[in-house]
Amino acid sequence: MRISHFTDFFCINLTFPTFGLSRLFSYFYTLMKAVKETQFTFPKQSSFYKGKVRDVYTIDNQLMAMVVTDRISAFDVVLPEAIPYKGQVLNQIAAKFLSATKDIVPNWVLATPDEMVTIGRICEPFKVEMVIRGYLAGHAAREYALGKRQVCGVALPEGLKENDKLPQPIITPTTKAAVGHDEDISREDILAKGIVSLADYEKLEAYTQALYKRGVEMAAERGLILADTKYEFGKVGDEIYLIDEIHTPDSSRYFYAEGYAERQAANEPQKQLSKEFVRKWLIENGFQGKDGQVVPTMTEEIVESISDRYIELYEQITGEQFVKNPSENILSRIEENTKAAVEELLK
Repeated sequence: MRISHFTDFFCINLTFPTFGLSRLFSYFYTLMKAVKETQFTFPKQSSFYKGKVRDVYTIDNQLMAMVVTDRISAFDVVLPEAIPYKGQVLNQIAAKFLSATKDIVPNWVLATPDEMVTIGRICEPFKVEMVIRGYLAGHAAREYALGKRQVCGVALPEGLKENDKLPQPIITPTTKAAVGHDEDISREDILAKGIVSLADYEKLEAYTQALYKRGVEMAAERGLILADTKYEFGKVGDEIYLIDEIHTPDSSRYFYAEGYAERQAANEPQKQLSKEFVRKWLIENGFQGKDGQVVPTMTEEIVESISDRYIELYEQITGEQFVKNPSENILSRIEENTKAAVEELLK
């Protein structure tokens, strides 16, 4: 354990809720099982980038080692507490779906040496994220409730309510912001501004539709509905690759299929597995990432409930029991496993 992790804990959590010493140590132990940040040095490492939830190491300007930490973000803000096992959940779900879709589009992955690490080829990313929606949920539902009948230039019919199935899946791209909020953008603006060429964009649209179709089919096998998701793509030369991760709760929204129609008919909220429950908790506590707003205190109960929801989604979507990675010496394990894989790939 690095000393910085202890100081991070005490510096970040000066606004602890008041509770007894035993609860304090329980809370401390919960957080120590989470990987909030990494500070590794790998062979031929050429750069390091800290994203919202991922620590990315560039190796010899040809490989990228991505550590999926337990940080969690909402409204484009990284929340103050890390969520135990979240990174493992995301990385393992992504690995499963990337493997299951490589017949549709090649992807960036070369190795997954650790439960929380993926290593792959470096691609030049397109500066848009391809969001695809089969249902009126999340951001699109909030915009619709405000009276808007277009999302990213795509028309929506009258008479819809939150979580209704759309007549057909729609692509609602966003710009990929390095800092701050991603912004909605239309297909027309993307082409007019030269962000992506027409030839490439048509391929991205086709890949997005095909990937979503596969994701919907795989979710249905597990009694789930893939309501919406997003994909990121990059290029190496003239070849387009699927990059980052897919079909995880950070990038996707799942409903339970059982009872979906009944809940819609009764105007009840859908039972869902996604990060939307975190967003709703934040909204209920006065935070939407706007200037002047303060993130509410994340108690032990909140942290553990979020962790449990991520594990629930893993087990639901994969049909496999989640095996928690050892909580002792997590950083050493990640570093050793990644270093060994990097050395092998560089041979």
